[in-house]
Amino acid sequence: MARLVRAGELEVSGEDPAEAATYFDTDSFRFHGPDGFESDFAGLDAYFAAVRAAFDDRSIRRGIVVAEGDHMACQTWIEGTFVREFTQSPVGPLPPNGERVVFDLINIFRFDDQGRLIEEWVRTDNRGFLRQLGVST
Repeated sequence: MARLVRAGELEVSGEDPAEAATYFDTDSFRFHGPDGFESDFAGLDAYFAAVRAAFDDRSIRRGIVVAEGDHMACQTWIEGTFVREFTQSPVGPLPPNGERVVFDLINIFRFDDQGRLIEEWVRTDNRGFLRQLGVST
């Protein structure tokens, strides 16, 4: 659990990219997101770079965590103030609205035998997220 929390903190803060990468199998990692979005580690890293560029005062917290074998599922909230263009929103680039935004996620992670993340599935309410970003839904 501590490794998962630390990996999330590093991706959201951007404070130590080299350390963040150690929590992933960067060659094999696969991300499965809403609406059929698929990515590798480089794509996930680019997404978080866009989050860091667009949102100030970012934080991440985890809620209920359930673990079984090499899988872990949890609630995740990523928050930030939308102050610059968000280039990787679900509908493409969006201008800032100055509002506090909460990404409300359910994540399922799969780990390898070295404890590195090798796969992640994410579910979220894109409609509610877009509404917070200022998009009429």
